[in-house]
This record gives sequence, C-alpha cells and structure tokens, in this order.
Amino acid sequence: MTLPAPQIDQDTPITSEEQLLAFFRRGIRPSEQWGIGVEVEQVVVDAVTGEAADYPRIEALLKALAVAGQWSPQFENGHVISLQGENSSITLEPGGQIEHSGRLCTNLACNYKEFVQYSTEMFREADTLGLLLLGLGTQPFTPLEQINWIPKDRYQIMGPYMSRRGSHGQRMMKQSAGLQVNLDYCDEADCMLKLSLAQALAPLLYALFANSPFLDGQPTGVLSTRGQIWENTDADRTGLLPFLFNPGAGFRDYMEHALDVPMYFIVREGQHLDLTTERFTFRKFLEQGFASHFATEADWNLHLSTLFTEARLRPQIEIRSPDSLPPDMALMVAGLLKGIFYDSQSLDAAWNLCQPASIDELRDTCRAAWTHGLRAPWRNRTLKELAADCLELGRNGLARQSCQWARSLNEAIFLDGLEQIITSGQTLAERLLEQWHGTRQEKLAILTRHCALTGSLALPETIPCAYAQFDNVK
Repeated sequence: MTLPAPQIDQDTPITSEEQLLAFFRRGIRPSEQWGIGVEVEQVVVDAVTGEAADYPRIEALLKALAVAGQWSPQFENGHVISLQGENSSITLEPGGQIEHSGRLCTNLACNYKEFVQYSTEMFREADTLGLLLLGLGTQPFTPLEQINWIPKDRYQIMGPYMSRRGSHGQRMMKQSAGLQVNLDYCDEADCMLKLSLAQALAPLLYALFANSPFLDGQPTGVLSTRGQIWENTDADRTGLLPFLFNPGAGFRDYMEHALDVPMYFIVREGQHLDLTTERFTFRKFLEQGFASHFATEADWNLHLSTLFTEARLRPQIEIRSPDSLPPDMALMVAGLLKGIFYDSQSLDAAWNLCQPASIDELRDTCRAAWTHGLRAPWRNRTLKELAADCLELGRNGLARQSCQWARSLNEAIFLDGLEQIITSGQTLAERLLEQWHGTRQEKLAILTRHCALTGSLALPETIPCAYAQFDNVK
C-alpha cells in the first residue's frame, strides 16, 4: 500500500510560530497508517575508466530513462535535472550522484518492488551509455576539483557558501553518497523518542554500513570516510541535536533549533534568491522578511530540507547516517529500522539499550565507528555486540509486524545478510580494502562486483530466494 505525502502550502504567509509547529503536527499518523520511505544515492562513473561521469552524460541517461520508462523530465534553465514518476522521483546531487526517492509504503515488499523496477530500468540505460552506478559512500577515484557542478541554481549558492563553512563542505556535496530512511510517528512524544533513538543509533549505523574507505583513488585510513566528511561540513546544520538530551524535548525545541540555522535561499517565481551574504536565519526572515518577501510554509519546508543532522524532521523522521550500499543491501537498513522503530517492544528495548549518557559520548563513538567499524568500543562492549543485540530486536519486531499484514510472510527476510557482517565483524569497507590492489581496471572490477547495478534485475544474485514470497503482496 502506498501512502500520500503531506501537502505543502506554497503561498500562505506564516504569521506565527504556531504555524511552524503545526507543520510538524501534520506528520502525525495513527500506527496502522505508518509508512516507510527509502532514498538511495549512488555515484555515477565511466564503466571503463572509473572516473566520475560529467553532467552531459548524466543528462543523456535521464533523457533515455524518460523516453523508455514512466518518467517525466523536470527542467531548470533548459537542462534536465530530475525525473518524476507516479510515486517516486530521480534527482541529481551536486556532483552528479543519482538519488532515487521511493514511494512511502506500508510494507517492505512495496519498497523492494519499487527499487527493483528503478534498478532494472536504470541499469539498462546506464549500461547502454557506458556508465556504472555504484552503491558506495564516496566517489572512488576522481579528485574534487575535477568533478563539475550539476547546473542547478541552488548549487551556485550552496557551493561557495560550503567552501566558507568547514573544510569538507564541497566534498560532501560532490563526492559523497548516502542512504536515508523515512519513518512516521503517532504523536509528539513518539516523535521525540524516535528522533532521539535515531540519533543514538548513529554510531551503530555508521559502523554496520561503513562503505566508503576511499577518496581520490586512495584509502583514507577511515572505513566511513563519508562520516568524517560530514563532521567537517557545516557545524550550523550537521551532526547531533543537543536539545534531544533535554527532559521533555518536543516540537518547539526542534523549531527553535531550525529557526537559528542560517538560510541558503528562498525561491520566488522559479528564481533562487541568495541569503548567504550574511548570517540570515529563518528567525530573522520570519521577523523582518527579505526585500519584499515574507516567509511561507514552502520556505519553512525548504529550509528544513537544508538541515543535515544525523536525524532530522521534515515532518517525517529521516535517518541519514548510513553510507550508500550495494543494491542487495539497500533494503536492509529500512528493514532493521522498521523492525525496531515500528514495534513498541523493540523500540523501548533499543532505547533502554542505546540511550547515550552525554552528547560527548555519542560524538566520540561516532568518530570511533568511522575509523574502526564494528570493532569500535561502546561503553564496556563493542559496536559489534550492540549490532547483534539490535539485529535481534529488528528481527523480532518485524516478525510481530508481519503477522499483522501478511500472516505467514515475515519481513525479517529483508535482514538476511546482516548476520554475516555482524558475526565476522568485517564491514563492507574492510572487505574492499582487503581486495584493493592492482591496476585501475582491476580496482574498478572489484567495485563492480562489490556494489554496481548489474544483471537483468540490476540486483546481485545474493538476494535471498525467499524475497519471491512477496511477489503478490500489494
């Protein structure tokens, strides 16, 4: 079953903070209507050289998809910059990374089917054009200065600003790729608990799904280089949310945080108006306006989309820590989080297990996870041991949920493959490093086997045959 996304009021001015809070309340759904959304980013490279594909080739890929499939091209300044499907979209990140944002589904079978359809179409057209899409957290070979910007007006504003904010802002924009999962909540308290747990799980998600050990063609000494890049991007809008450690934190706390983050731009009549020349916060915009323009709900929604913390609210909860992953693992993150977050027993148990003592402890564990993966220390244990506990909570949670909608069908099959990583303690990044030798072509062949869209279904054969059980689930 597919769920509708919250509607955004484009034009009505915001005259009070209550309207901002109402935006978050609009995300409230009863548990029987909870959905799960998956957004998968992939880097695009030349199939022969491994170098990042330039925009003309990526635009040709989008045009080919539009001709061959059920996608409508979206233009900016005469260029194709995204595709819109009936329930999903394909968009471009600043360095040409491709992101598929799937529909909001009530079960993982729906997410899986949509991802298979997208992957099959994408592989067919990319292969014809000599391109590879890699489920990898960073561009493997091409240096930052050799990656051109996608021709979107917003990036002409964000790019220079990012060069002034942190040391790795442009690397984040042009060289990184992640995977996001969107979740629902039934009331304000439920939202804050889930947002807090999503933040608390950041080190585990970085370690369990570490898949970016390279940058500029060389190992970085870090298993999730992408995580390290994010830490050095923009302290105003990335990292952790300190107010979640306050007793009784709620929507107002998130609103107050967002109000004080500097804005990038607003959009009027299709034009992006630059607000980065001074520290122009949304609070200031709400109070004073900008030129002759005043804040609308669309401005608030756009601003919330430029906050890049480990978990954010807009108004669904979006969990952002995992690196981009091989296609056969893309649904594993959603499966693990659905199992934990949408089952009350697993949710409470996970919070009791993972509740951090302080923001400093959480930040230090994230840093250790980027470097050491599942071997990173966690209190008097390791993240490997925590991962085993959370996998059990996820399996049990999915088993209880599956009984509600599919009787004998258990969504826990979407977690198959995680146990091997946890038992061995070897992350995807460490598997790659173990094989990383030889010529550029040999290394590209390693990446192709590891994480490229390949085959008629664009998914590796390691996907469990049990997935076929879901073929007839609507």
